[in-house]
Formats: sequence, structure tokens, C-alpha cells
Amino acid sequence: MKVLLCQDMKALGWLGDIVEVSTGYARNYLLPRGLAIVPTEANLRSLEKEKAKRAEQRKNERQRMEETASMVDGAEAVVAAKANEQGILFGSVGAREIAANLREQGFEVADDAVALAENIKQVGTHSVGLKFDKDLTATVNVVVVAEQEDENEPDD
Repeated sequence: MKVLLCQDMKALGWLGDIVEVSTGYARNYLLPRGLAIVPTEANLRSLEKEKAKRAEQRKNERQRMEETASMVDGAEAVVAAKANEQGILFGSVGAREIAANLREQGFEVADDAVALAENIKQVGTHSVGLKFDKDLTATVNVVVVAEQEDENEPDD
């Protein structure tokens, strides 16, 4: 069944696209939730302006992501974490900490853009990839250092 998308849907397409989906998916999910409508001439005309506006927004967003990727590529993020004498972290450093450090440096990096196979659990320098879009990536160096404990703190 062909339907006209009323919203951008990652798996199917963009607003205003006519896509082929199974009849059950269209009737039971897309149409009742207002995510898609039957593609008639009137419906196509009604979504035309919104489609052009969304296309411009996607283009601007892509341009912004490309600028951010080129600026952040090769940057260094320094994250402090508690570790033992052998350099093993008591916890781990994850995407949230890395993205927060990059944001502090002025880069627009979302937490989900950091592509970590698993959290970092050792002190040292690690190469981490950032994935802004399917074909837009960058690499940053993450330096994990052991937090220095303050020796002047009184013990109770």
C-alpha cells in the first residue's frame, strides 16, 4: 500500500515522501496515529510547503553537523576519574562524560554521537569515534587521567 508520510520517519523516509508499506502496517499503525495519509492530489498540495521547509531544515542541520565534525576531528578530551595504582578505573568513562567534556570545549556533540564499543576502564589515551550521520564521522583522542586525591583533607 502506498502512503504519504506526514512526519520524518527514520526507517521509512521524510515528510511528503510517498512510500510503499504493507497494508497492515499502514492501516494499524501509520494511518491511525496520523504518521501517514492516503496520497491524493489535495494531500500532496497541502504538504508541499511543509516538505520544502523540512528539506531546508535538514540541509541546514547537515551543514551544521559537517562543520562540527570538521572542527572536532582530532580534538582531545581530558576526563578525570578515580583509579587505583595500576590505572584501572573504579567506574568507567562513557559517552556521556566524553560528550560533556567536548561540549565544555565549545563543540556541539550529543551524547549519542559518541560511538563507544564499550566504556573506557583504564587510564591512558584512547581513540574514540564520533558518528554524526551514517556517512559523517570524526575521531577524537580521549585522555583518561586518575583523579588526584587531596591529601590535606582531615580524616574523621
